[in-house]
Amino acid sequence: MARTTDYYLARTVHGSTLSRVVHAWVLARLDRARSWSTFTDALRSDLDDTQGGTTREGIHLGVAGTVDLVLRGYTGGAVHDDILWFDPLLPDEVECIAFELFYRGQWLHVDLHPDSLRLVLHPCVAAPIHVDVTGHRHTLVAGDTYDLPIARTNSEPAGHGAGPGRLA
Repeated sequence: MARTTDYYLARTVHGSTLSRVVHAWVLARLDRARSWSTFTDALRSDLDDTQGGTTREGIHLGVAGTVDLVLRGYTGGAVHDDILWFDPLLPDEVECIAFELFYRGQWLHVDLHPDSLRLVLHPCVAAPIHVDVTGHRHTLVAGDTYDLPIARTNSEPAGHGAGPGRLA
């Protein structure tokens, strides 16, 4: 995977702003530093109007890809077999990712730091949800808070995810 990615990165001119989003996604598990650099270049394309005139027409659709990279790529978030998976691997430049996720009829607060993940399932009447965080399965019921230390450090090689669809 790394060899193939390097092959295409050396030949890609990034004529489309979406190109950087795709490359940042691929690099998220292979090379976090390059992923983050490519990610910030993708964001900059809209904020700084690097395409020369497209920003005045509104934010580029590629921004949705960069948001998706944060919410799924860096958190390792996925849904598979009725389980909400997290296999986080934050770039060194990211101190925290926090967001609200509407999942199975209820709000889940996700607060991810390089060394910990906190999940807070807001009080409601919806059914419990099943989560897997780096191979540790749990069932959360409404009102639960789940704190889990993240064992690995950001300096470990990427691709050790336990969840579905992870590059290994």
